[in-house]
Amino acid sequence: MKREQKYSELTGQIIGCAMTVHSALGNGFQEVIYQRALEIEMADQGIPFSREHVMPIYYKGQHIGTRRVDFLVGNVVSVELKAIIQLEDVHLAQAINYLEAYDLEVGLLINFGARSLEFKRVTNKQFNQKNQRTPKTP
Repeated sequence: MKREQKYSELTGQIIGCAMTVHSALGNGFQEVIYQRALEIEMADQGIPFSREHVMPIYYKGQHIGTRRVDFLVGNVVSVELKAIIQLEDVHLAQAINYLEAYDLEVGLLINFGARSLEFKRVTNKQFNQKNQRTPKTP
């Protein structure tokens, strides 16, 4: 499997759930509303996830804090949600930084705030396969 296609089935399922939520709710709500709706939709689809998953942040091997990822799906894909008019480069950089900090290989940045759902698949080019997580399956 090509690196850029890793977890493509899982990310496709997540995007499908986000599309269902966006179709039902449209844009204009706060991020937490979309987060709660996506939680319901992924649970209905049998997708394993943890919401508001606390992830440790390390610098030079030392624990310096924590960050909550909106969703950790299947123990291998981070999902960051936004509810803004337009995604900016800073949001993409943030999603990539989280992948690097958590040593995850694949993530999604999903924006519910635009008229049409926006999503970006991001990859961690510095991924350390020694620390690779085991995917959870439904």
